[in-house]
Amino acid sequence: MDKVADIASDIGEYIRQQRSSAKISLRQLSKLAGVSNPYLSQIERGVRKPSAEILQQIAKGLRISAEALYVQAGILDLPTGGPVGDAIRADAELTERQKQVLLDVYESFRRENAAASTTAPSTTAPKTTQETTEESA
Repeated sequence: MDKVADIASDIGEYIRQQRSSAKISLRQLSKLAGVSNPYLSQIERGVRKPSAEILQQIAKGLRISAEALYVQAGILDLPTGGPVGDAIRADAELTERQKQVLLDVYESFRRENAAASTTAPSTTAPKTTQETTEESA
């Protein structure tokens, strides 16, 4: 039972931090998310553990990805993505929305490169620096 209380407290603190960094009052977020002010306050204080649907509404109000809230709430596992994904997620200078956009772009490049490498395998050796320099001269 303590684990549930810890998760509720963690997600509440995370929502409070996101709201503060977005410079949105509790009442403003309540209106944006369509969640009652007292209920949202209870979530932030760790008294209540919100459902996935409520988290989605809060994410919409905060303009962050619902997945970020799901991970914090323990509904989803932290996505893997190697050192680049970890670095993006760890960057405190970025908003959750900025992080999600960067991760989406990064993953789209990875998928594109993976698809290209499976459909058109390279049969020529890579050019040396000298060959590249001579071609451009």
